[in-house]
Amino acid sequence: MSESSTSGAEMTVGSGVTVAAAFAGMRSVTPVTFRAGCPDCRGRFELAASALRLAIGASSRTTFYSFTCPDCGSAVRKPAGERIVELLTGGGVRTLRLHSTL
Repeated sequence: MSESSTSGAEMTVGSGVTVAAAFAGMRSVTPVTFRAGCPDCRGRFELAASALRLAIGASSRTTFYSFTCPDCGSAVRKPAGERIVELLTGGGVRTLRLHSTL
């Protein structure tokens, strides 16, 4: 995407559309929350996407998500199948792709 300034106060994007016009119809986005549970304290809670991390490895054994339990502070790591990966990535969870050293 190219950006250029026409008057110093108004930016245009792409084919002469102003940034203000490009974003005029946008509404605020409702933050995504995920339900989770802690295996240590058995707490049930909702977490924002920013509280979760997703690691995608070469196999199902090396693909997982993690978070810190807000109730007891335990580090929690759970396996993530294809559907979980899809939901977490679609919800804005930060993702780390693990690469094999071979």
